[in-house]
Amino acid sequence: MAEQQQDPRKQRPAGLSAHSAPGLQSTEANALQQKIRNSSCKSKQSKMDSSLAKKTKCANGQSLPMTPKKPTQDSLLAKEEEYKRLNAELEAKTAELVREAEEVMREQQELLSKPALTQVQLFDEDDDENLLKLLSPEVPTLTLSHVKNHSKPDTKSSARSRPPSANKGKNIISRARPRTTDTKAADNVAIPIDLTDFSLAKTISKIECDLEKGQLPENPEDDIIPGMNNDIGAEAQIRFLKAKLRVMQEELDTISHECNKKDDENRNLTSRLKEVEEDRARLQRSANIQQTQAEKYKALSEEAHKKSDTLQHQLTSLEKELENFKRIQKQSASSQSATEVRLNRALEEAEKYKTELNKLKQSNKDTANQEKKKIEELKLENQKLEKQKAELMAGFKKQLKLIDILKRQKMHIESAKMLSFTEEEFMKALEWGN
Repeated sequence: MAEQQQDPRKQRPAGLSAHSAPGLQSTEANALQQKIRNSSCKSKQSKMDSSLAKKTKCANGQSLPMTPKKPTQDSLLAKEEEYKRLNAELEAKTAELVREAEEVMREQQELLSKPALTQVQLFDEDDDENLLKLLSPEVPTLTLSHVKNHSKPDTKSSARSRPPSANKGKNIISRARPRTTDTKAADNVAIPIDLTDFSLAKTISKIECDLEKGQLPENPEDDIIPGMNNDIGAEAQIRFLKAKLRVMQEELDTISHECNKKDDENRNLTSRLKEVEEDRARLQRSANIQQTQAEKYKALSEEAHKKSDTLQHQLTSLEKELENFKRIQKQSASSQSATEVRLNRALEEAEKYKTELNKLKQSNKDTANQEKKKIEELKLENQKLEKQKAELMAGFKKQLKLIDILKRQKMHIESAKMLSFTEEEFMKALEWGN
């Protein structure tokens, strides 16, 4: 239903012409549906205001009672059941109002399909106001006998050409809608069962075609203005319907504006309610946390008291031990003086032994130095002897080489002598041969 109400709000019809038919389709449907929404919004808003006032009172400064979790869950379940019951009642009321609106829609659809009009014309607002003044209860109604006389003989011909489906809607109506102050503006206004299939432009064009053909409504009792069906002409009916339509459009605009306002307020209140619920839950959690922390700190304080008692006992025992240590210290001080005397004597003896030890070390150093010097002298002498030995060996080797050279020279001399002797003999032999 909410989806069907959003788009028709944008359409505003200005008259009973074929161009304004889509706007009339939406405004006639919204006239009753907005009132249904207003009634449900008011009931929901009053309940939400009461619950929100209680919760904001708790959230603004008053301390939340530390209630256990089980009663709060029971209360929430009870509230949920109550809300479900109220929702069911509202849905039942809404269904009943929708059913009544559908009945009125069917009635008015029949009325719109059977007007005795010659031609649809648009009039100014001044003419509409004059017509409303003319049709008010203070002014006597008009008696147009010529319209009555013309309308009676045409009913037979229109009844022949009228389709049989036009009379079916009367059997569907269960009961008429109660006339209250809230529904006066929506009286005699037809809202079709299916808004998507209904087209007021088609209905108006059909009426114009019937009027051009000279066909009039079948039943004179189904006129647009009850009680004045035979006394008012077609133009007066058009003006009356146009004025009534404009009044209904204004009422629809105001009601839709109020409904939008209420929806915004409802959304704001629901958001505030959610915030308050979150704050309450947060405060409840913080209170529970603080309670647990308080219990924890209480347990810690008890443990601290126990620890302080044990530490007090330990302190008394330590004081006793300290007195014992002081007594022992005095005894040790007296014994320490005797040991110091002995220590001084031992130190003097140690000094004597140290001096003697130093003397022995010095004498050992001197002897060691003398021995080192002797060893160095012996090493030097040994080196000299080694050098002399090496020189002798080198001279001996040179002499051996010299002996070898001399031997070779001797051999060479002997061989030279031998060669010279052979040469002479060879020469002599040559000479003898010649």
